[in-house]
Amino acid sequence: MSHDEFVGANAGASDTYPQRCSALRKGGYAIINNRPCKIIELSTAKPGKHGHAKVRLIGIDIFNKHKYETICPSTHNMDVPHVTKKDFQVLGVGSRFLSLLDDRGHMKDDIEVPDGDIGKKIREKYKNEDDFEVTVLITMGEGIVITVK
Repeated sequence: MSHDEFVGANAGASDTYPQRCSALRKGGYAIINNRPCKIIELSTAKPGKHGHAKVRLIGIDIFNKHKYETICPSTHNMDVPHVTKKDFQVLGVGSRFLSLLDDRGHMKDDIEVPDGDIGKKIREKYKNEDDFEVTVLITMGEGIVITVK
């Protein structure tokens, strides 16, 4: 490698940030069993003989829809994923992956065609040669299509 080649840099941004368990809310996000989950149920137990109230979380994995559960003292921190939603224009539909273009002109080709109604709608619109966009939920280096426009 010569001195004038630029390999790249990492800004050092984390995929998650800490948040106190007592501040988590239903409909929010949390890392449960090392997976990004949407919280569907949250309950708090009264302090026990060791002094901490416990928070019981049940979440659905954003990507594979598995259900996970954990219990955490309310004063402790849990990791929360940075979750973003971004619109992309659909340029192509392969057997497994979509070819997408964002508003800055950057290509993205690592998003899978979803199963179910959303996947059917995408294939139908592409077959009819419609111009359309999809909204992709992105976190922890993964993404999933959540709506078709």
